[in-house]
Amino acid sequence: MRVSVLGLGYIGLPTAVMLAAKGIDVLGVDIDPGVVKKVNQGESHFYEPNLSDMLATVSSSGRLTCTTEASEADVFLIAVPTPIGADHKADLSALNSVVDTLISVIHPGNLIILESTSPVGTTEDIANKLKSLRPDLIFPGSWSQKTEGQVSVAYCPERVLPGQILKELEGNDRIVGGLSANCGIRAQEFYSKFVDGQCFLTNARTAEMCKLSENAYRDVNIAFANELGAIAEELGINVWEMITLANRHPRVNILQPGPGVGGHCIAVDPWFLAQALPDETPLIQAARAVNDLRPKKVVVQVEKKIQEGERTPSDLSVACFGLTFKPNVDDLRESPALVVAEMLAVKGFKKLLIVDPYIDQLPDGPLVGQASLVSQDYALSHADLYVLLVDHTEFCSLEPGVFSNKLIVDTRGIWYR
Repeated sequence: MRVSVLGLGYIGLPTAVMLAAKGIDVLGVDIDPGVVKKVNQGESHFYEPNLSDMLATVSSSGRLTCTTEASEADVFLIAVPTPIGADHKADLSALNSVVDTLISVIHPGNLIILESTSPVGTTEDIANKLKSLRPDLIFPGSWSQKTEGQVSVAYCPERVLPGQILKELEGNDRIVGGLSANCGIRAQEFYSKFVDGQCFLTNARTAEMCKLSENAYRDVNIAFANELGAIAEELGINVWEMITLANRHPRVNILQPGPGVGGHCIAVDPWFLAQALPDETPLIQAARAVNDLRPKKVVVQVEKKIQEGERTPSDLSVACFGLTFKPNVDDLRESPALVVAEMLAVKGFKKLLIVDPYIDQLPDGPLVGQASLVSQDYALSHADLYVLLVDHTEFCSLEPGVFSNKLIVDTRGIWYR
């Protein structure tokens, strides 16, 4: 078997490495020559625990090779980005480009699996496009009911957590949605080669909606926690203490508030449902609005803290602790912490210091020239106001004494407890 993984990002590269580690020949494909060169050298272009060591091993074994051009394979696994645009609609340009490259390399008996999070119906659209451009091949739903030589098409969404991707790729249950029963069975057999969790069969549309629903569910619950945080702040209540007590109820499990929602899933996927049926998704859209507004609320908290201390921004050096979208990763995608820092960069502070042990340079944008990336010790000794945005392990272990005579805005409830 030869597997081609199309897209070597946060999902595609770990999946390619995992497959190669199981003894499968893998061709990784990415449009970025820099990514291809680095991976071929056995180096990852992002941080994920244990990924670098596994990548170096499979690269030296020859099981994983990478290129910028797609070529023939037995299985094609698509894992390219599907972000949202400014209009909150899915940008499927990368996915469409991949489908265009497949037209000339697919052959009878191939298995094509889409893993990228996509609007409901996308898997069908892929099959229909390929079917129209390759009339010589048999696809699910074509006039022929033959399965021999058919190009099978399925959807199997990733459902892993950055920081635990390799562990969860292997251990998590998977939802496999085929465009036909045979497509689903073939995809299920493929995942059984490296997944220890159960693979549940369904149709492609159900699998697509399942993925979107999982993250919309989490988004709605986070929005509820963030609303409670806003209410508690206005009423002078410690929201973390209150939630801990409320969760003593046997049927209540309120999440923790924070500065917003980031990452490649929760901040994006609910919009795919809203895009399909805007009139039927008021709750989902309201949750998105609540969570998108959180960074502005944090900036207001900072301004109130300054007023309470009878200070002015020009008198203060501010340290933002954390820039990534979640703890202990280097991922800045849709990060609310980054949004907060960028909003603070224009407030006229004497200094804006950024502390994040997982990044080695500030991203392009408003922070460049307006902020400095410094060590934790430097920030603790030079800043007047500490703003905790990400609960990296390093920040959670700080001794209470370091906060003496400092202004504190803790969006994670770590230093307030």
